[in-house]
Amino acid sequence: MTDALRIEDLRVAYGRGANAGEVVHGVSLTVAPGEFVSLVGESGSGKSTTAHAVLGLLPGEGRVTGGRIAIGELDVTGWPDKRFERIRGSRVGLIPQDPMTSLNPVKRIGDQVAETIRLHRRVDRRGAFADAVDALRDAGLSTPETRARQYPHELSGGMRQRALIANAWACHPSLVIADEPTSALDVTVQKIVLDRFDALRGEQGTAVLFITHDLAVALERSDRIVVMRDGRVVDEGTPAELVTRPGGTYTRALLDASPSVRRHALAASPGVVRADGAAAPGTVVEAAGLTKSFRLPDGSRVVAVDDVGLSLERGETLALVGESGSGKSTTARIIARLTTPDAGTLLLEGTDSASADRAWVSRWRRRASFVHQSPYASLDPRSTVARIVSEPLRAHGIGDRAQRAARVLDLLDRVALPREIAERRPGALSGGQRQRVAIARALALQPELLILDEPVSALDASVQAQILQLLVDLRAEFGLTYLFISHDLAVVRQISDRVAVMTEGRVVEQGVTDRVFDSPQHEYTRRLLASIPQPGARASA
Repeated sequence: MTDALRIEDLRVAYGRGANAGEVVHGVSLTVAPGEFVSLVGESGSGKSTTAHAVLGLLPGEGRVTGGRIAIGELDVTGWPDKRFERIRGSRVGLIPQDPMTSLNPVKRIGDQVAETIRLHRRVDRRGAFADAVDALRDAGLSTPETRARQYPHELSGGMRQRALIANAWACHPSLVIADEPTSALDVTVQKIVLDRFDALRGEQGTAVLFITHDLAVALERSDRIVVMRDGRVVDEGTPAELVTRPGGTYTRALLDASPSVRRHALAASPGVVRADGAAAPGTVVEAAGLTKSFRLPDGSRVVAVDDVGLSLERGETLALVGESGSGKSTTARIIARLTTPDAGTLLLEGTDSASADRAWVSRWRRRASFVHQSPYASLDPRSTVARIVSEPLRAHGIGDRAQRAARVLDLLDRVALPREIAERRPGALSGGQRQRVAIARALALQPELLILDEPVSALDASVQAQILQLLVDLRAEFGLTYLFISHDLAVVRQISDRVAVMTEGRVVEQGVTDRVFDSPQHEYTRRLLASIPQPGARASA
């Protein structure tokens, strides 16, 4: 039987002449029809570059310099872009990593999926749109008829990711290459999407090359796992083989670093103290009855936040969890005063923000920094890393040029980035590196409250562990308070003191983290916890 994908001794380089540098060194792997193969490794290991090489999508001066690539019976090595266009979407579906840069911001979601269908199938405009709605439904989007008529900016990050998934499988390809397709998804929708992958494999023999940093997902769903490091394959095997007999220290280190696979307690915070040595209590945020709605294209309104009440105590970490579209990010934006609620009260350190003047709101925004969900969309692609990280310092007139430059280097050290990337631009960084730049920028003003919207969702396991420990260390050192938004419940349990569970814009349960995880009271909370990947099931099979 012909493999759905065969890569033999693949080599990829960037640059020309003396400046050329090889980044993928002799990678070989296969994916059989109907097989689910996961490609795992740290950010910058060459996973995405390998996938992009398969479809002729290497950016800039990237090029295949050696080896062979076959998709089914087609040897596509050296194909020009025009020839690849015939099979992208029809023979091979690609789910890119970031939905904000992959979706057209001025076209409705349904039209974008329908366009792919019309390119590869003989169907009229109306039929293509109907098929697009079906694809959105299969990808797990609620009310797909409404979502199809919305623009990307009107959807949450997870909804946009599901639109990309719908676009990839709309033409029923024989191979799907998925580059971090579930990194923006909550656990319940992640399960829906992964179940859909399994259904495609069973019904149509669709093969899946699944690129991920989430080892729990890889171990639960894969038939085989290929581990990459520094552009090379360093380990390969079934989930059971990698868990019980990892082929090298690197694989063992990845397993040990993953909170989803093996829970590790982060170093305990010693507690927040004032200069006089006494405890520093106090409520930083107290919200009651918060409500926020948005108008949809058809003129109706959707309630994103509905009668939300919660509080944040100084020095604690409160996690907001729930499905994509549950209102987590809108609630966070209200607390950051980036969005104004329609109703309710919001006391920020005892001051009613609804009646505060513009100067007070400006001061609050300096004390409350926001780390956005997508580092691709929140970083200026034209600026260097140094300029991006120092931007808050310049905006608030802090320090001279030399002091700001020194502060940038210190922040890069804190988020485990090499200092030499200070003069690079975001396009030259991996997804995980971009996220760390975003965190460094948020820390620049030494805020009291850090609002983190999926801050580690784009990071591989080892760097994720470093960032989580960094957040714990910073909280202890500076008395920071965190509002931590995440769909990764393993991470939430590791870092949070309390958890608030949201669905359909409402908080349905909140309490101390261990209590909520060990004894959930609401049916929705129980459903969330039941959707967490269980790597042990496949590994022990």
